[in-house]
Amino acid sequence: MKNIDQKDGKEIFQSRKRHYQNDSNGYQQNINTDWDQNENQKQKIRKNVTDSWEMSQISKAYGTKKKEILATEEFSNVDPFLELDDVEQSDVSSEEEDIEIEKVKDNPPFLKDKKYDNSRKTLPIHLVKSSEGVMNRIASNGSSFMRDSKETRIKNKKMTIEKERSEKAQNNYRDPLSSSDITPKVSNTQISEVTIGGYSKAYIEWQRQRKNESYGKKTKKSMQEQRESLPVFKTRDDLLKAVHDNDFLVIVGETGSGKTTQITQYLAEDGFGNNGIIACTQPRRVAAISVAKRVADEVGCHVGDEVGYTIRFEDVTSDKTIIKYMTDGMLQREALVDPDMNKYSAIMLDEAHERTVATDVLFALLKKAVIRRKGTLKLIATSATLDATKFSNYFNDCPVLKIPGRTYPVEIFYSVRPEMDYIAATLESIIQIHLENPSGDILVFLTGREEIDTCCETLVDRMKVLYNQHDDVPELIILPIYSALPSEMQSRIFEPTPKGKRKVILATNIAETSVTIDGILYVIDPGFVKINVFDPRSGMDSLIISPISKAQANQRAGRAGRTGPGKCYRLYTKTSYEHEMLPNTVPEIQRQNLSNTILMLKAMNISNVLEFEFMDPPTENAILTALNELYILEALDDEGNLTEIGRYMAYFPMEPSLSKTLIKSIEFGCSEEMLTIVSMLSVPDIFFRPKEKREIADKVKAKFHDYNGDHLTFLHVYEKWRENNYSKNWCQDNFIHEKSLRRARDVRKQLIRIIDQIEREEARSKTSNIINLSHGQVIRSCRGNLDQVRKALVSGFFKNSAKKSSEESVFNTLADNVAVHIYPSSSLFKKSMVDYVIYHSVVMTTKEYMHCVTKIDPKWLVKYAPKFFRACNEGELSSRKKSMKIQPLFDRFDPKQSWRISRGRR
Repeated sequence: MKNIDQKDGKEIFQSRKRHYQNDSNGYQQNINTDWDQNENQKQKIRKNVTDSWEMSQISKAYGTKKKEILATEEFSNVDPFLELDDVEQSDVSSEEEDIEIEKVKDNPPFLKDKKYDNSRKTLPIHLVKSSEGVMNRIASNGSSFMRDSKETRIKNKKMTIEKERSEKAQNNYRDPLSSSDITPKVSNTQISEVTIGGYSKAYIEWQRQRKNESYGKKTKKSMQEQRESLPVFKTRDDLLKAVHDNDFLVIVGETGSGKTTQITQYLAEDGFGNNGIIACTQPRRVAAISVAKRVADEVGCHVGDEVGYTIRFEDVTSDKTIIKYMTDGMLQREALVDPDMNKYSAIMLDEAHERTVATDVLFALLKKAVIRRKGTLKLIATSATLDATKFSNYFNDCPVLKIPGRTYPVEIFYSVRPEMDYIAATLESIIQIHLENPSGDILVFLTGREEIDTCCETLVDRMKVLYNQHDDVPELIILPIYSALPSEMQSRIFEPTPKGKRKVILATNIAETSVTIDGILYVIDPGFVKINVFDPRSGMDSLIISPISKAQANQRAGRAGRTGPGKCYRLYTKTSYEHEMLPNTVPEIQRQNLSNTILMLKAMNISNVLEFEFMDPPTENAILTALNELYILEALDDEGNLTEIGRYMAYFPMEPSLSKTLIKSIEFGCSEEMLTIVSMLSVPDIFFRPKEKREIADKVKAKFHDYNGDHLTFLHVYEKWRENNYSKNWCQDNFIHEKSLRRARDVRKQLIRIIDQIEREEARSKTSNIINLSHGQVIRSCRGNLDQVRKALVSGFFKNSAKKSSEESVFNTLADNVAVHIYPSSSLFKKSMVDYVIYHSVVMTTKEYMHCVTKIDPKWLVKYAPKFFRACNEGELSSRKKSMKIQPLFDRFDPKQSWRISRGRR
């Protein structure tokens, strides 16, 4: 019992004195080290009043002055539940209290006269015609095959393939070939041997197939013979005459007619390339790259010479480029600098039926540019499934040219009864076609990467059973295609199939348009697609599975009639096709966040965006919501005009929140770090978790975790990669996608070039206060002061902020009080002392998960987002607390009073 008199039991530390002795040099040395250690620590006392801890919590929650509570007689004793500094030694008034924040409810001044609901609780559009339709119910429920756990799937797969296939043949398909029973029978035991614990084997086998180099020669025809065999070649003269005679032209041609690759070459051969570049837009970057490579082969040049392409953060063109393929978003950005498109002589908007946001904006911008150019600019809109009359009326009643396209007929089969699990039905359809139908490749449309990878592994697993039982079963080559797949893997789908084998391609809707695959005779269409829908209430972009439109269904069926008579197996009923599907795809502009689009229009000096000439205008509420978001981001002033910071935000090809963050990082002196973080956010996920090494991958990933959040984790990964000289082996050892990091490095270089462009423009104008540093000091490092990085993130993503709720692991968004959760792979998952966070995006799966989360100080929200957040006045309850229900604590049937918070502390 240290410091206690053993006779009377009283403390003796008050009278205890230090003891010294002389050291070897004659100086006095304190030999009572225990005393010094105790004395150097802060003296803490414990209060013994039962309710003291509750009262201290009340002082923090309701703003009661802690100094007043400590002055009461109750606190003169010692509290056994709470450790506090000695009242005499601590400065109570200097301790900071928790800040209570609430959202500013005032609308922007320039929207005072507009009535709009900024807290809508429904999506902006209805995605299906009938909310009670079978297709809609299946889409909302998803696939049970994907929802089931791995153990459940293994158990279900023990069912005999023969039984499943025969039931399919009897009940679903009206296929004349399905009556022949040639599928080998497989016992449950044999299936069990392959499937139990066999997903890793299937995965390894599938990976082995993916590494094959080539499938042989593509064709024996010369390039010229291939071009002349396309249906569009027969209409070449009529097409060129129509382009010469009209400024606007709508071309409708079947899939595979050669519109995308040939029309640009016809225009170049006719001399249009002498007056400017011939541009062709694509809705997807994969299509732009693949088509540019094909046309370059036909022209006989390298990509980037006479034929090139431009996509986001990648420009493969030169001064010699005549034919330029590009994404529609990149052409929209060029319209920001050159509204008249002076360097172009002809522009073709391909796949116009997809109606992306950028394409819809280009319709109006290019229409005005063509009229201003007075015959020196030609505009062509092309598609396979286009509402020709509607487009013709929009483009001043221009003529419509139809190209005979489908060389071979396509027979369509419908499912007799609705398929409640379209993934399982797809797998059985593939095996049935492979075993029963003549040679020809299969194209399957699925909704996303997860479905495709799962189906690939399952198919490999099932086919191994058939190979082991029957030697005469032909090999099935399984190939995936989706946008996140490496380009070398994407290119393999175009190579011809070896003799005696069959190729099955599992694709997203990326294979609907532009990407034409030879050899496809069979198409399996489950009837669903994953689309991005913006919810204006929560401000969240949600990827949801929705039924396709009739135009998409026809587009998919057309993929089967390229090289011979084809068949399209639709895994939905004819009634669903005729009565539940919309005629055309809902334009993206009616289901997307318009902030970036409105920012582009404002930068083009289009002040009244509500009267912009959209082909299918979005709702007024969607436009006003976007204007309000730009206002709180300080991109618009009180009159709705573009501010200086908004003008610089328009330079960056990214969402306004990211561009605002990057610009503000210059003021915070952390632009070097923010360039890296923004680049890492602009590429696919950098971490990968092999199924057979998940635990090891998670442990390695944890080494990069930052206690402040995921944004700084990305920064650490990139800096470590740079320290290791951008090593590929280092990426492999740390389970990191080297391709994503290389892509991030390219994006970073592009962003630096944009900042240099802004800096040069500012130097010329000499009026800006945004980048007011001398040349070479704009990109600076915070040198380890990472709080500056977090402050910069708050200045752009303050709307994506959330506060910890009373429930465990649940946060509520500050903007709309929506319950969200931290994603399990986050560095802050299940971490304590995380009260306020910001997030990059929200992904809705089984729950609303916040992706890329960083811990913040709530005071930063008020300081750096004064137009959106404010601090509640002293003694005032926030709207969030006013909406909370009061739960009674006292329970007269609980004599031990376990309801008290202090009981939980024990």
